[in-house]
Amino acid sequence: MTQPSDADLDVLTYLDAGEDVRAQLIADVRHGLSQRPYALPPKHLYDARGSQLFEEITQLPEYYQSRAEAGLLERVATDVAGELAPQTLVELGSGSSRKTRILLEALRQAGGGAYVAFDVSDDALRQALARLAGEAPWLATHGVVGDFDRHLGQLPVGAGPRLLALLGGTIGNLDPAAQVAFLAEAASLLDDDDGLLIGMDLVKDASVLRAAYDDAAGVTAEFNRNVLAVLNRELGGDFPVEEFAHVARWNPAEQRIEMRLRAPRALAVTLPGADLVVPLEAGEEILTELSCKFTRASAAQRLAEAGLRLARWEVDEGQRFAVALARPAT
Repeated sequence: MTQPSDADLDVLTYLDAGEDVRAQLIADVRHGLSQRPYALPPKHLYDARGSQLFEEITQLPEYYQSRAEAGLLERVATDVAGELAPQTLVELGSGSSRKTRILLEALRQAGGGAYVAFDVSDDALRQALARLAGEAPWLATHGVVGDFDRHLGQLPVGAGPRLLALLGGTIGNLDPAAQVAFLAEAASLLDDDDGLLIGMDLVKDASVLRAAYDDAAGVTAEFNRNVLAVLNRELGGDFPVEEFAHVARWNPAEQRIEMRLRAPRALAVTLPGADLVVPLEAGEEILTELSCKFTRASAAQRLAEAGLRLARWEVDEGQRFAVALARPAT
């Protein structure tokens, strides 16, 4: 594959033009809100306000994922970097890149010096890369704004060996079939000496999971409702945003949390920018995010189906969260 030069690693690349982003939003809304049951893809939660709210969520006492994952990264980063000797860290869904600093220090110690950050939010990328410029002047950075669903295969992955990272339990936002498809596309970016590090939230007591997605301070509820604010702003909608109830429900059969928004009363919401009217009955719900949970067996199965092998599996002391290192199967 053709690799960018070192000079190319200090830019912010847009894999979508602005009109393409809007066209995709319209297509997603028409697809998800023109047939019941209603659903919206979670990527539209992450505008500037949504990204800020998610950062607040990661600091909440109920949201154990970030703390557990950070502890695991502290435990394994040096060993993983020593094993792979990566020259480039490629982070998929980088967000604020806060936990990434642990991996970047391990990268530096292993002799690497490049970081490619891929995220749907250009605001989050700009802020993260600006902070890194001050904290890690030795690091060549390349921010890439794009959508997992459409642009993963176009991602510039830098000089090898390389370590790809998908942190935060983000893989759980996809259903099992989509997980395999995503992992297979990520595997296509890997050479034999590369690796993929994945954060995976584990199956656990339902009360712990529900609290993590329905915190006492109501931050997750505000985050969830933000997607309606996005639709109002971008498509001229008239959702009564604050009236919608946040719902976080554990689905034991599918082993996942489902976040939904519940209509307060019968509504006929207009979205002129999508040429759509959305009828809602009182109490009707819109699915806004899945968060699938894993066991070691289910993780290994998804990886195998995608042409990857589970090379390392680390779990935190509370048995709440895991970090998996995947390598090409052949």
